Amino acid sequence: MKADVVIIGGGVIGASIARELSRYSLNIILIEKEDDVAMGTSKGNSGIIHAGYNADFKTLKGRLNIKSNPMFDKLCQDLKVRYKRIGSLVIGFTEEDLGKLRELKKNGEKNGLKNLEIIAGDKLFRLEPNLNPQTKYALYAPSAGIISPYKFTIALADNAVINGVKVLLETEAKDIRTEKRQVCGVVTNRGLIETRVIINAAGLYADEIAKTSGDSFKIIPLKGEYQLFDKQWRNLVNHILFPIPTKLSKGILVTPTVHDNLLIGPNSYRVKEKGDLSTTRAGIKEVYEGARKLIPHLPHQDLINSFAGLRADIEGRDDFIIEASKKIRGFINVAGIESPGLSSAPAIAEMVSGILKEVVKEISPRLELDYKDDFIEALPEQPKFADYLDKTDEWQEIVEKDADYGEIICRCEKVSKGEMLRAIHQPLPARSLDAIKRRIRAGMGRCQGGFCSPKVLKILSEELKISPLSITKKGKSSEILKTKTKDMIKEAGVKFKNEVRV
Repeated sequence: MKADVVIIGGGVIGASIARELSRYSLNIILIEKEDDVAMGTSKGNSGIIHAGYNADFKTLKGRLNIKSNPMFDKLCQDLKVRYKRIGSLVIGFTEEDLGKLRELKKNGEKNGLKNLEIIAGDKLFRLEPNLNPQTKYALYAPSAGIISPYKFTIALADNAVINGVKVLLETEAKDIRTEKRQVCGVVTNRGLIETRVIINAAGLYADEIAKTSGDSFKIIPLKGEYQLFDKQWRNLVNHILFPIPTKLSKGILVTPTVHDNLLIGPNSYRVKEKGDLSTTRAGIKEVYEGARKLIPHLPHQDLINSFAGLRADIEGRDDFIIEASKKIRGFINVAGIESPGLSSAPAIAEMVSGILKEVVKEISPRLELDYKDDFIEALPEQPKFADYLDKTDEWQEIVEKDADYGEIICRCEKVSKGEMLRAIHQPLPARSLDAIKRRIRAGMGRCQGGFCSPKVLKILSEELKISPLSITKKGKSSEILKTKTKDMIKEAGVKFKNEVRV
């Protein structure tokens, strides 16, 4: 197999780069070791598009966050991804906090933000009536927003596929082949992909990929735990609420989600294993108590999920690494993309595109990156039953054209069978229960899949024409069913007869 460019990693950064590079007449392959995109940091984070006041204006984090923030409106409109600019508030309680808020405001203004405001008193509590009564000040940033990070990643990948990118799932990079200090291929668990350009966007594993090329940095996984509440608590807050940030993190926040739940978290601490997504009793308590400092009347009930995410912190460095390798030609590192990585993704992709042009000149001075005349900017609009609850006549017209939209498979999130069938056959198709969940939210509601999972499994089996025993939760070694009931009964009967004989 051959490609002009191989992108390693199917998170939001890899998918953003793939979409941006699909504007050119290039043969691009994106490889991802899991069974779907958005399986790492891109599915376990706050889903915040930051305004850009926090990161130092001298850093890539600061510059790229500021550049990206205004890009999300059109990008999400094109990709049909829900995005809400609800604004953020950094909460202060003391005069010392006020000083830190002023520092954040000053830094944001150096970054180019013009609409930051420090507010207090009645104005603050009109914005957030349920705030801790001891709150005295807040830094208001109206340009901050919320998004579904995994749905955004999937939409980017879908758009890239429509524009010619080949996505290879369950394909793990094992080694980099070079010849005379020039990239010549990627060794994967499915064979060699010949290429002269590799973009390392492997997230938590970017240091291990870089090591194969001779580059050296170390990624330390930082874990953050979250708690998600039922939709009935969505109106408890109106904005993204942050505490005063520390050097380690932006702190335990309270925010509505773009799908109208209430989210709190994360805490932040180092872990040894890059696959450690466990939640802890101590962590859950820390997150809850931290969130109560902002919203004292946080509910004790209606918690529907606790989860954890990991971010890639580079040891000894407080900035992204986005650069061509100095060790070998044709290798580009995009590493350490922790917060505000999601917020910076569109600008990161554009920066990588610029680096690629320079790399290509070095490899082959005669080669030009030509824009396609037929690049497809937008994804088609797709009907969602949850958006038509107060437009029943319009939904009925959709059902009359396709009866599958009239069968509801998920009661909590109001998802139809038609939406699921579309997810199975979209450009980057869903092949597991979790892949379906990320695309259409079946299983993300109050019952967490208790009602819809058997239906989802059955439809997947029928549509993919494979045994129900082969359907997985999230790829290899996560099969939902172990055996057929009749086979289990038969096996138990044979075992019982043998025991009686003995």
